[in-house]
Amino acid sequence: MAVRCGGGVVLGADTRTSLGTYIPSNMTDKLKRLSETIYCCVSGSAADTQMITRHVVDALKSLEVIEGEAPTVRRAAVMARNIVYNNRWLLAKLIIAGYDSTGRGSIFSVDLGGTVIESEWALGGSGSAFIYGYCDANWRQDMTLEDGLQFVRSAIGHATKRDNMSGGCIRMAAIGEGGVARYFVPGDRIVAG
Repeated sequence: MAVRCGGGVVLGADTRTSLGTYIPSNMTDKLKRLSETIYCCVSGSAADTQMITRHVVDALKSLEVIEGEAPTVRRAAVMARNIVYNNRWLLAKLIIAGYDSTGRGSIFSVDLGGTVIESEWALGGSGSAFIYGYCDANWRQDMTLEDGLQFVRSAIGHATKRDNMSGGCIRMAAIGEGGVARYFVPGDRIVAG
């Protein structure tokens, strides 16, 4: 999930990877770095999301060299959308978020099929079905970065308690004008609510 707050964005995800009823990893990092201040939350097929994010990282690096400036979050989302749209068999839901030259945080969802939606907050993955109501009721436009971190931690806590495919720990990234700060919440410190 990702939320816009305090002039930047906070991304967060659980760490469980599942394969049917089998859990191959409880420590996966689902927050992928696309550039210095742009990250991607991934859900769906791990192989597909890895391939997409690797291609976007390479394209963003090339673009930065050619244009001489850091790419925008919108540009990264459009690149990811093009890959998903042109390869519709891919099973990937991406949330591309970060801080760029626009001077604010931006969040874009790239859904199956390649639809891109810009929003104040975005959810993805199997646990998202359990927390839409929670996020609707608790998200505020005036949240500080600290409020955003607490909101994301609480929402993911709710998801991990209610969804069998979510769990493990929580990884978060706060991205703003000052750069990126990463946070980790161990599984035994996750609280729903």
